[in-house]
Amino acid sequence: MMALTRGFQEMKIIPKIIETEAEYEEYLTVTEKLIAKKNNRTPEETTLFRLLVKLIEDYEETSYSLEDWSYLSPHEILQHLLESSDTQLSKLVEVIGCDGKLVSALINGQQTISFEQAQKLGAYFKVSPSLFMKT
Repeated sequence: MMALTRGFQEMKIIPKIIETEAEYEEYLTVTEKLIAKKNNRTPEETTLFRLLVKLIEDYEETSYSLEDWSYLSPHEILQHLLESSDTQLSKLVEVIGCDGKLVSALINGQQTISFEQAQKLGAYFKVSPSLFMKT
């Protein structure tokens, strides 16, 4: 068991294979806190950080596999990424470089996502732009 001290609070975690979305979210939270510590991490915290990153990557690979997304339309993928990243419409307006009406139409599937927009969305969400293109 590893204990992380945050101010006066202490958070305990036992690293194990992630099996649920709740565990995934908990590991993400701990990992973000360790990222924030940057050069102030103890050697144990650095080891824990590396282990949690690997566990998170493994969970994402199996739970969010691109093959699982093959049946989704580009706008459904965009909706999922927006919800999971808690991205606001105003941020997408900035990322894509267009007005809010067009962004809403893209999200709702009323407008097809262009190649250029797919490139920008892929870069922003750190995914393949092909996810946003109709095949």
